[in-house]
Amino acid sequence: MSNAEIGVIGGSGLYSFLEDVTEVRVETPYGEPSDSVFLGEIGGRRVAFLPRHGRGHHVPPHRINYRANLWALRSVGVRQVLGPCAVGGLRPEYGPGTLLVPDQLVDRTKTRVQTYYDGETRADGAVPNVVHLGFADPYCPEGRKAALAAARGRGWEAVDGGTLVVVEGPRFSTRAESRWHAAMGWSVVGMTGHPEAVLARELGLCYTTMTLVTDLDAGAEAGEGVSHEEVLKVFAANVDRLRSVLFDAVTALPAQAGRDCPCGHALDGVDTGIALP
Repeated sequence: MSNAEIGVIGGSGLYSFLEDVTEVRVETPYGEPSDSVFLGEIGGRRVAFLPRHGRGHHVPPHRINYRANLWALRSVGVRQVLGPCAVGGLRPEYGPGTLLVPDQLVDRTKTRVQTYYDGETRADGAVPNVVHLGFADPYCPEGRKAALAAARGRGWEAVDGGTLVVVEGPRFSTRAESRWHAAMGWSVVGMTGHPEAVLARELGLCYTTMTLVTDLDAGAEAGEGVSHEEVLKVFAANVDRLRSVLFDAVTALPAQAGRDCPCGHALDGVDTGIALP
């Protein structure tokens, strides 16, 4: 199935208003993705939407089948991925409503499978090689340019660069953890975005995240700390603006023929031992 060129991993609100959306179930060697893939079109670009947490938000961040999700997107032709997510701000100036486009990532998850190339026999009998890919710069430089330009075009000056630290979840951070994250110089904290980025790299996909700050994390504010209700309220207040920026970024991404960033060449000369879709 080669029906899309750009993938968007996010909530159902990102595609529900589009016309002529086609729902496709995709089987993968890694089990079921979070949901169906929804195929549509934005500005003449064919796009595949995948709800990260499933319809109804029933899959918590630590139980998302990230490998199946990225494999499913590549299976329908996707080569560039946008993965917006909600985060907590770790600096006072990154308050609710801030849009930040990270250029670095720190992994503080504990149980998530984060590679396709582990030498373990898959359910279909294929055996991947053990592969070590470079990941010094986790996000696509062209994707980041497109995201920043799209935000600017909508009058939303995004923070250019910063570090996203991803924690296991589903709980929020303690004050001590939050203060440590801030003391390390990191910018925002979330529960998704990893291992999405590294799995995309392992499939030769471009990956860009756009983080919407919904709260100041526990150690960055006084009071009772972060609540789920607060996160949902701020996200709902900004979702239309985020969707507009996201869709503008889709149209600004390079065409497939002009894609020449390092992410697209990550697998050049690499023997993975398995056939990619």
